Amino acid sequence: MNTHQARSALGKYGETLAARRLAEAGMTVLERNWRCGRTGEIDIVARDGDVLVVCEVKTRRTGAFEHPMAAVTPEKAERLRGLAACWIHAHGGAPPGGVRIDLVGVVLPNRGAPVVEHARGVA
Repeated sequence: MNTHQARSALGKYGETLAARRLAEAGMTVLERNWRCGRTGEIDIVARDGDVLVVCEVKTRRTGAFEHPMAAVTPEKAERLRGLAACWIHAHGGAPPGGVRIDLVGVVLPNRGAPVVEHARGVA
């Protein structure tokens, strides 16, 4: 397996753990890996009551250079807001509770259980 495939598999695994965490928190996962043309991709689209949640998932191995929760830069937040608008346009309007951008960080240790952190309203 090359590094791109390994990273892709790591990311997919992290997204599965993140979707499970959101569901455990009472949210409904609507879509995973939703694409908007060339604008990009939303890792997870979910509903939290009447709020639409656009969720970015970052998965890292223990000892990685950057902690996953440091991954949402102002530029990334702006892109996620644009993707949220694209999703709303494609799905007939905003929900009554508006839109929230969340981040789920997944850290995979060499041994033991993954650590999954969910931050609400990061941008």
